Amino acid sequence: MAQNKSLKKAGAGLKQYGMMIMLIVVYLLFAIITKGKNLTPMNINNLIMQNGYVVILAVGMLLCVLTGNVDLGVGSVVASTGAVAGTLIIDFGWSAPAAMAAALAVGALFGVFVGFFVAYVDIPPFIVTLATMLMGRGLCYVILKAQTKGPLPAAYNWIGTGFLPTIKIGSGVDLICLIVAAVACALLVLGELKNRKNAQKHNLPVDPMVLTVVKLAVLLTVVIFFFYKLACYNGIPVVLILMALIVTIYHFITTKTVAGRQVYAMGGNAKAARLSGINTKKVFFWVYANMGLLAAVAGIVLTARNQSATPKAGDGFEMDAIASCYIGGAATSGGVGTIIGAVVGAFIMGILNNGMSLAGYDTNVQKIVKGCVLLGAVTFDLVSKRKKK
Repeated sequence: MAQNKSLKKAGAGLKQYGMMIMLIVVYLLFAIITKGKNLTPMNINNLIMQNGYVVILAVGMLLCVLTGNVDLGVGSVVASTGAVAGTLIIDFGWSAPAAMAAALAVGALFGVFVGFFVAYVDIPPFIVTLATMLMGRGLCYVILKAQTKGPLPAAYNWIGTGFLPTIKIGSGVDLICLIVAAVACALLVLGELKNRKNAQKHNLPVDPMVLTVVKLAVLLTVVIFFFYKLACYNGIPVVLILMALIVTIYHFITTKTVAGRQVYAMGGNAKAARLSGINTKKVFFWVYANMGLLAAVAGIVLTARNQSATPKAGDGFEMDAIASCYIGGAATSGGVGTIIGAVVGAFIMGILNNGMSLAGYDTNVQKIVKGCVLLGAVTFDLVSKRKKK
C-alpha cells in the first residue's frame, strides 16, 4: 500500500515537471540532429538573446490566458513601441532613456485602451485585441513611413546585445557566471527543502525523497551547464537579467499576492469570483494594461537586438506568446498555469526554432512542427481533464 502511494506521488511529481523534461529531451534531440551545434557557448547565448522578448511577452500573456482569454495585439504593440523609440532617437535626437520611457508610455496606453473596452465597455477581448492588432500595425507603418530606422546608438542597443562586466579566470572562463550558478544552485536546494518542510508541517503530501533528489540533480545539472556555457562566451547577457527580474516579480505576484489569486479565481469561474466580491472589471483592466506595458518592454528589447526599428518587427509574436503559455501547461479555459511553465514553454518554442534552423529545415517546415507541438499540448490538456471527469 505504501509503495502504491509512493508511486502515485512520483507520477504526480513527474507530471508537474513534465514540461521541463520535455524541454531537456527536445534540446538533447537537436544536439544529436545538429551534431552538437546547439551545444556551443555562442548558440546558448543566441538562444537567450533571440527569445528574450518572447519570454517577456509570455509572462504577460499568461495573465490574460488565466482569465480565459488572449491578447492578439501584442505583436503590433511590440512593433509600434519599437517604431516610437527608433523614430525619436534617429529623427528627433532623443536620448536612449527618454526614448525608452516614451515607448513604455505608448505600450501602457495601448494596454489601458484594451483594458477599458474589455473591462468597462464589456467588449470581448478577442474583438478588442484583434482591433489593436490592426491599429498597432498600421500605426507602426505610419510612424516609420514603411522605412527602417537605424542604426540605433550603443546606449540603446546595450539592453538587447550587452553583457555584464566579466572577470576572466583560467582559460577565459567568466568568474561572475560561475558565482551566479553557485548561488542559483544553492537557492534551488534551499527552496526545495523549505517547501518539503512546510508541506510536512501542515500534513500535506510530499514527493518521495528519491524523486526530490533526482529532480534537484537534473535541475542543478541544467543550471551548471547553462551558466558554464555563458561563462565560456561573453558572460551574462543584460537581457537575461531583465528576463529574470520580470519572471521573479510576476511569479511572486501570481503566487503570493491577492491580485494574483483573483486572476486565477476569474479563470476558474468568473461568475463565482464576481459573487464572492472580486472586482472583475478591475482585474481585467490591470491584466490588459500590464500586457501593453510588457509588450513595450519586449519592443525595446527587440529593437535593441536588431539595432533598428523595422515595420515588420513583432510579426507573429502574439502566436509565439500564446503557444508558450499553452505548451507550458496553461489551460484553454483559464484558471490553470504558472509563470515558470510559460517560460519553459517559450524556451521549448525557442529551442525548436533554433534547432531546426541549425539543422537546415525550411521555415515552412518549422511552422508545421510548431503547430503540431501546440496542438499536441492543448490536446493533452483536454484529454487529461476528460479522464479526470
